[in-house]
Amino acid sequence: MTPTGLQTDVTTTEKRKILISGASIAGPALAYWLHRYGFAVTVVEKAGALRDGGYPIDVRGTATEVVRRMGILPRLRDAHIDSRRCTFLDADGSPLAAVHPRALGSVEGQDLEVRRGDLAAALYAIVRDDVEFLFGDSVDALDQSGRGVDVTLHSGRRRTFDLVVGADGMHSGTRTSLFGPEEQFHRYLGYCFAIFTMPNTLGLSHELVLWNSPGRAAALYAVGGDDELHAFLNFHRPEVPLDALRNPGAQRDLVATVFADAGWKVPAMVDAMREADDLFFDTAGQIRMPHWSRGRVALVGDAAYAPSFLTGQGSSLALVGAYMLADALARHQDHTAAFAAYERGIREFVAMNQALVDKGAARLFPTTVRALEQRNTMLRELVTMPAPAARPAHSALALPELPDRARPGVRGLSVDPGERPGR
Repeated sequence: MTPTGLQTDVTTTEKRKILISGASIAGPALAYWLHRYGFAVTVVEKAGALRDGGYPIDVRGTATEVVRRMGILPRLRDAHIDSRRCTFLDADGSPLAAVHPRALGSVEGQDLEVRRGDLAAALYAIVRDDVEFLFGDSVDALDQSGRGVDVTLHSGRRRTFDLVVGADGMHSGTRTSLFGPEEQFHRYLGYCFAIFTMPNTLGLSHELVLWNSPGRAAALYAVGGDDELHAFLNFHRPEVPLDALRNPGAQRDLVATVFADAGWKVPAMVDAMREADDLFFDTAGQIRMPHWSRGRVALVGDAAYAPSFLTGQGSSLALVGAYMLADALARHQDHTAAFAAYERGIREFVAMNQALVDKGAARLFPTTVRALEQRNTMLRELVTMPAPAARPAHSALALPELPDRARPGVRGLSVDPGERPGR
């Protein structure tokens, strides 16, 4: 898949002003590329500061080429978690199988696994001096006209921009204001999950331990040899628990009820969840939309096409989407043509990666006794299986080449030694 139809000279974009809502992954990545193309960029983020820490995420396939062109690949390699073992347990906590992560789909030497905060920090570091960041604020209203978008921020500030991009996550306020309620576009995948941190009392290091019973999973993830573990409680639910989504107390009660009779270390995990100050609860779902823009406002990353954690491709799609949107805006002075080119260029790639959930991406979380037995049989066989080849969906998109004026050395741009963006 190679995007076509991007012809307009990038020199026409020098003075256009763009507001990006959201400073997680897609937002700073888009800000970086837009700045390199000569746009004036402002990023607004409702959090008071950059969020650090976070659960491990993957950078794979085409996204690896994006971070290479950005010059942050060496930094991310240094932050690579390098998990050495995944241990699977049955319902009573007995070991079933211990496998290397590459047996589960990781391509050795190519995929990167880093803390979400490490990726966010790397992106922020290369753009913070060139882009305006407004932390502790958010978009309250968008009023589009022929000349631009009048934006009212929660702080009361009012600004006018040529374009606005929503990079504000799966529960995007930008998307809601532009297209309507999330329910129209949300595809629920049948799981709820809770993520939090807890003390590493088991002495785990660079490894994942996963406990299962039908419809339930509990995981402890040690990203290093430190005193903290990432805890994960996942369970099958036929319908979305709407009441719990709106009530943190109800979330904790629901998780505790679901895992009330669980074995292994799950009772201690539930206790830790009760006390955690960083609990994140949500449903596994995707955002599927027929269009990602309306007028002068567009969406990128999870706001437009969240694939769910079951695919492991959320951050990768955010990085690739940011690159493709910036490229389209740089090559088309007319925003309508640019947004159309952006969708043409990446929609098939998005569809392929979202479809991973229909091709066994949830196989680690079986919902029936039989499915769990089948998965366990597969795990025992994986111990002796060779490492897999690269997955087509992750690398299906060929990135367009960088225009000459976006290559290193132009306008004072610097690149990490050994990296050659735009090759």
